[in-house]
Amino acid sequence: MLTLNEFLDMGGYGVFVWPSYGVSAVILISLIVLSLRHLRKVERELKPLEADRKSRRRRKVPTGDTVR
Repeated sequence: MLTLNEFLDMGGYGVFVWPSYGVSAVILISLIVLSLRHLRKVERELKPLEADRKSRRRRKVPTGDTVR
């Protein structure tokens, strides 16, 4: 049975493997955080535009006359 130290050493390659996992995890977490921040920013910018669009749509009154 492997001990924890042998597992973490990974036959001498642990020095390369574990930092690679760490760097990958940091990059992936950073991408998730940045994507969520951008999504919230875009949602805040769109909210007033969507409200304005809805209010403009309600103001339109059909005249009944259609041009063909």
